[in-house]
Amino acid sequence: MIAPAIAATGRLVGGGSVSWQTDPHSDRQRIFFANHSSHLDFVLVWAHLPPAVRRRTRPVAAQDYWEGGPARRYFAASVFDAVLIDRNGGGKEAVARMVEGLGDSHSLIVFPEGTRGSGEVADFKSGLYYLACARPDVELVPVSLENLNRVLPKGEFVPVPMISRVVFGPGLRLEEGEAKADFLERARGAVVRLRDE
Repeated sequence: MIAPAIAATGRLVGGGSVSWQTDPHSDRQRIFFANHSSHLDFVLVWAHLPPAVRRRTRPVAAQDYWEGGPARRYFAASVFDAVLIDRNGGGKEAVARMVEGLGDSHSLIVFPEGTRGSGEVADFKSGLYYLACARPDVELVPVSLENLNRVLPKGEFVPVPMISRVVFGPGLRLEEGEAKADFLERARGAVVRLRDE
């Protein structure tokens, strides 16, 4: 009962529109990767997934933030089933946690910039590349989030209802032999292009 209520609240607070350029109801395992500007980002992506997809989709989030109090710990573990990553740990450890989090049936929501930006989509960290190498069977879906930094500005705790826009783009894959830098720029470009459509 709590998860649907949070999803409905997230959609209400975020307002705005959502559009899909891929099948929203696909039962394939996916890695949804998005630009990052607010603590609400993963909630909005998660909230706009169809219920059956939402139930098997796990956000990847910073362990230090989501373990910073009993309420956050409860939501991370019991509502979102988040994969918590130690930001001070090594990249290999983070990728291993995400691969484990995917398992045989889950999807993930990740933010390849690694930290919240303030406008432009920053360069992607290498984790998305290594995750794609480890699980080439999983479809990668770019997601553009617009205006979330105004709904919950950095340093604020109470969201302000505002018009936002969430766009799920067409899936992509790591091409055979594709260099890390080329893949990361192509993935970043897929998110940037969604903002112009």
